[in-house]
Amino acid sequence: MALKKYIIERDIPGVGKMNEGELSGAANTSNDALCKIGASDIQWVESYVADDKTFCVYLAKDEDAIRKHAELSGFPANKITEVKTMIDPATAQ
Repeated sequence: MALKKYIIERDIPGVGKMNEGELSGAANTSNDALCKIGASDIQWVESYVADDKTFCVYLAKDEDAIRKHAELSGFPANKITEVKTMIDPATAQ
């Protein structure tokens, strides 16, 4: 089964003020949860850190895999949105 792309919005107060060590610890926690679920079901692509939120890009078989990751990692998945397609400036040409 092909994995679908999702954007996960996580409300994490103060995340934008975390130092490198704290962010590294959060990444380790996330990676541990991913290992428990399995790479065939979910993969973390990248995350964008704002003041009190993160916006994470994941590939997953379905929303349930993302919810399972949230449960195991302790990081909320406040909003899960499936990406249908992508556009960029070159799309205009």
